[in-house]
Amino acid sequence: MVKDVKGGVVGYGKVTCEVLRRLGEVLGSENVCTGGDELSKYSRDENPLGLAAFPEAVVKPVNTEQVAETLSLANEVRIPVTFRGQGTGLCGAAVPAYGGIVMSFERMNDIIEVDEGNLMAVAEPGVALLNLKQEVEKLGLFYPGDPGERTSTIGGNVATNAGGMNGVKYGKTRAWVLGLEAVLPGGKVLNLGGKVVKRSMGYDLMHLVIGSEGTLAAVTKVVVRLIKLPKVFITLYIPFHSLQNAVRSVSEVLRRRITPTAMEFVEKEVILEAEKQLGKTMPHHDAEAYLIIRVDGDEDQEIRGNAEAISGICLENHALNVIVADTKESQSGIWDVRSAFYDVIVRNRVAQIVDSAIPPSRIAEYMQNVKEISGRHGVRVLGYGHAGDGNIHLHPLKDDLSDVEWRRRFPKVMEELYTAAAAMGGTISGEHGIGLAKKKYLQLGLEEEQIRLMKEVKRLFDPGCILNPGKIFDIE
Repeated sequence: MVKDVKGGVVGYGKVTCEVLRRLGEVLGSENVCTGGDELSKYSRDENPLGLAAFPEAVVKPVNTEQVAETLSLANEVRIPVTFRGQGTGLCGAAVPAYGGIVMSFERMNDIIEVDEGNLMAVAEPGVALLNLKQEVEKLGLFYPGDPGERTSTIGGNVATNAGGMNGVKYGKTRAWVLGLEAVLPGGKVLNLGGKVVKRSMGYDLMHLVIGSEGTLAAVTKVVVRLIKLPKVFITLYIPFHSLQNAVRSVSEVLRRRITPTAMEFVEKEVILEAEKQLGKTMPHHDAEAYLIIRVDGDEDQEIRGNAEAISGICLENHALNVIVADTKESQSGIWDVRSAFYDVIVRNRVAQIVDSAIPPSRIAEYMQNVKEISGRHGVRVLGYGHAGDGNIHLHPLKDDLSDVEWRRRFPKVMEELYTAAAAMGGTISGEHGIGLAKKKYLQLGLEEEQIRLMKEVKRLFDPGCILNPGKIFDIE
């Protein structure tokens, strides 16, 4: 059960005919959906476990006022509300676990402003990341956030504090958000942060909302920081006999204060799987492990110098070769395959994803633990990830296991993978969030007191527990 701030049980209300009538008055009847096909479409996100639950209604607001009035109504009658961008999340955070209302931001998809003078942009939450990047690049500007799934929305990126391949140089979404407009359950609109680079005025509520997975407030506008679009991009594709040699190279690059844009590692089995599924051939596929490294900047000589220095470090650590891609076409071919790893691994099969983050220097050690866990339980696990920041993506695969054996082995594998990461000072999730899929593992990565404080924050923002209930943790 879900309890309110005073400990009383919250009895969630239903979306009755009267509630639908009032929603229609607020949003227009065309923006309130109750049909079976529509409800099915909004019952799940892209989590590979197939977690799903039907909402009673889907609403599609077009402005902040409609969001505020809808939340006020939902709060009044205690109807749970689950927020949704494009539904590209992998942890079930957009699944309406308690039914109620799904609030889709698909029609709040305007880039309100690109402020060239202040190097900032203001966007509604439903703006696709790809569209934002394309619009600012037309002006010679750059939004560095790149979680890989570019059809994801800026609101969804804020909700999960999305990371991605550019994290080594540019960090995660949090590093690029300067302001939010957010709506509390009762309909109160907050303006958090704004078009200023510095502020020091007590607790930073904006950063509580970032990464909260829709459990604290509805984000209706986002102010992001931009930079000048780099002129030069170079990609290095580097095969190694062993992952240990690859990881040593990563540590040495970082130790020498060279900052690539991206540093990805991938094992041979994943490369072969991607080639088979995509019908594409990578420049090399016979080595045990690979690094894919990107550098960017404005000065061609400087960037090529960095690329040469990285190449030298890798060769010193027994790289088999260094393949340099410096044309747009050759680089796109490599990164398109990298971006497709998740899809090709989970396509048409039962699989799960782990996105633990550990100290980068311990990747090889962790992956050895993964292989031991895999062998001990007889469950194949494929691995790749962001070598520069230690964010590992693992996929336990059902393969030919019977349903009974999979259900017996899978929970043990997942718990041991997370436990091994935590034992190395790592986290349960580096970028995908917790949602429904990982909440039972949260206590492996956070102390009890931290979880208690997070629950208290939830109760302060949302006393009735109507915002995305059942995600991250349960309120008891």
